[in-house]
Amino acid sequence: MHVTTRGIVLREAAYKESDKILTILTPDLGRITAQAHGCRKKGSGLSSASQMLVWSEMTLSEFRGRWTLTEAAVELEFRQLRRDLEKLALGSYFAEVLEGIVQEDSQPEELLPLLLNCLYALDQTDKPLSQVKAAFEVRCMTLSGFAPMLDGCAVCGKNPPEQPRLNLTQGVLHCADCGAKTGEGISMPLSPGVLAALVHLVNCPGRRLLSFRLDEAGLEQLGQVSEAYLLTQTERGYRTLDYYKRLRLPLSK
Repeated sequence: MHVTTRGIVLREAAYKESDKILTILTPDLGRITAQAHGCRKKGSGLSSASQMLVWSEMTLSEFRGRWTLTEAAVELEFRQLRRDLEKLALGSYFAEVLEGIVQEDSQPEELLPLLLNCLYALDQTDKPLSQVKAAFEVRCMTLSGFAPMLDGCAVCGKNPPEQPRLNLTQGVLHCADCGAKTGEGISMPLSPGVLAALVHLVNCPGRRLLSFRLDEAGLEQLGQVSEAYLLTQTERGYRTLDYYKRLRLPLSK
């Protein structure tokens, strides 16, 4: 069976002498694993399309449950992103998150456009990396069915809550004094601006995802909350996130 689709490479691994095993996210086949024969050879027509975070039109063949990439035409390489190590590391983190969330052969639905839009923001806009990262994390959890409930305190119903906090495990908003009644889990404080940004990220149309503003302190708090929430809800760590954070550490004198 031969299929023509579009897809982006989430992960690549060298295989045999000149092949790669690719994890590809597509709009119609979902997440698949495919072998790219000879793509590491000089002059291979599959060379560019077999790289991480490249979006291409692809022809794939399937035999006995195994996919092979046979032809590809690159459409987006995100070249500016690739020239910046921090941006590339952040894009790789996005890819690792989706590789874990989207199950084999399942439909990515709005998660694929989210990835492409965030990569485009890294590649073509001057949005702060912390803003793009937080937007991806919150929206990814929302689209995956783990949206935090932000319509008032989960205990007393007050909206907005007094000294609002977000319980990372339960995914609920609560007043500082109501925390003991929300169940187990760590809660993190939210400034009014950060709470408004979270509500925006959960509810806004996709094209408006990055149309919010916070000062540096607000972005820092939002980033801490969004990252902690994703790690708590997915119950795992990410090596690409660890690498990105090492890159962001200030150089010692």
